Amino acid sequence: CRLGHAFMGEYYQRHVPSEDVACPCGKHLQTRDHILLDCERYDEHRHHFAALRPDLNGTHVLLSTRKGISALAKFIQSSGAFTKTGEP
Repeated sequence: CRLGHAFMGEYYQRHVPSEDVACPCGKHLQTRDHILLDCERYDEHRHHFAALRPDLNGTHVLLSTRKGISALAKFIQSSGAFTKTGEP
């Protein structure tokens, strides 16, 4: 997900144009930031990021610190985000 290679609209837009780029929540373009910070589909899984607040004001903390990467791994495992099926 750090390199932008994941099952999400932002990737599909560039590399697999035959795939739908919209988020199932209705957002026009599903992006990494949308999934991690805004998408209502993943609200219940964002508790993994609680220890990072108030530093979590974007994805930089998630992708560049040990605590952030650990929290991100737990989020992905529990939510199924960035997987083809969207299932954990």
